[in-house]
Amino acid sequence: MAEIRAIIFDKDGTLFDFEATWGAWARSLMLDLAAGDTGRAETLGEAIGFDMARGRFDPASPVIAGTPGEIAQALLPHVPGASPLTLVARMNALAAVAPQAEAVPLAPLLAALRGHGLRLGLATNDAEGPARAHLEGAGVLEMFDFVAGFDSGHGAKPAPGQLLAFADAMGLAPAEVAMVGDSRHDLHAARAARMTAIAVLSGLAGAAELQPFADAVLPDIGHLPGWLAARGGSARVAESAA
Repeated sequence: MAEIRAIIFDKDGTLFDFEATWGAWARSLMLDLAAGDTGRAETLGEAIGFDMARGRFDPASPVIAGTPGEIAQALLPHVPGASPLTLVARMNALAAVAPQAEAVPLAPLLAALRGHGLRLGLATNDAEGPARAHLEGAGVLEMFDFVAGFDSGHGAKPAPGQLLAFADAMGLAPAEVAMVGDSRHDLHAARAARMTAIAVLSGLAGAAELQPFADAVLPDIGHLPGWLAARGGSARVAESAA
């Protein structure tokens, strides 16, 4: 069993609470595209699996694991005159200022992992610009050695390109890297990259959905230090993150 020397995280549902962030984003986007018409905004919400009244996403919503381009394609039939490029630009602008709720306090956890010598990366199907803005807003951008979005030139999950680019940039074998995410897209990418696949339950998917594709299922990323210690790593990670 290879030693884990690096961790690459998904962003939404993993580092940040999914619905706290993207529920506010979806509401703002729908109202923006509908020019304030609430009835039309509800129709737009339905197109991407978002219930405006309840502020909840359908489990099949493309927002959960899709790219901005895929979300734009779902919206285009309902936004006459719009182009994929203009829609993506509007989505990215709103995403960059979307409120972020940390799944757990990020700074002490990431500092503990880095203090143990682990390299840290981020792989998201969001755009790289908003992803960096979210990390900077949380005060943790400098803790990441690598940040990739769907537009960074490595493809998007569930393909393994982002993950393999991280391993290559760190000079590590894929087996020395763990991928942590809250969706099947994340876990499929980990499997395709031949990395350890760790699922967290801080997103919208439950344990039964993720377990078949994961090497471990944790309640949230706050349990990573304990998992690393139990796997054979130093208990100093768990102690410093406490």
